[in-house]
Amino acid sequence: MDNCEQCQKLPELCVCDQIQTHKTKLHVLILQHPQEPDHEIGSARIANLALSNSTLKVGLSWRNLSAVLGKENIDPKRWAVLYLGSGVKGEVKTSQAALQFVSNKGAPIEKPSALEGVIILDGTWSQAKALWWRNAWLLKCQRVILNPKHKSLYKELRREPRKECLSTIESIAEVLEALGEKKETGQHLRDLFGKLLDKSRAKRKQKQIRE
Repeated sequence: MDNCEQCQKLPELCVCDQIQTHKTKLHVLILQHPQEPDHEIGSARIANLALSNSTLKVGLSWRNLSAVLGKENIDPKRWAVLYLGSGVKGEVKTSQAALQFVSNKGAPIEKPSALEGVIILDGTWSQAKALWWRNAWLLKCQRVILNPKHKSLYKELRREPRKECLSTIESIAEVLEALGEKKETGQHLRDLFGKLLDKSRAKRKQKQIRE
């Protein structure tokens, strides 16, 4: 059975008929580790389909941000990259802030006055770390750390190493909301992910019944 041409998932996992396109002020750039697309509950492509102002690139390294986007004179300082690393350094209360901007050393800093886009590293924790270290130009971007306001919808399907680790589509929803985008955009992303997980659970249940 052929996978869906749009989301590239099996027909029983496809949620393309539920996707509504949302336009955001910020451009969302998703850098996907080459080994990540094989996961049946991967959400990067669905997020890309739902966000008209977004780009999905698969690979390990790129020369710079301009090379990724295919545009000249892109200023990385006007872009934020979501990367947890070892967290926020020093004594700072982050429990109330959904998003914390930090320096290259992890110290908390003020939110920049203007941003053009956000970069999301799509993959497991180790894959995201590989993307971070293989692309030194990311250090020129504004680094942000997420303090999620919503629990992941994964539940029993996948156990994340830390509470700050959400699915890619959930992370995008949280970041966009924290940066002032419309709430309905983030909620739609979560709804799509929830539908995908429901289909995945149903698929696994059918497999158990057949066995």
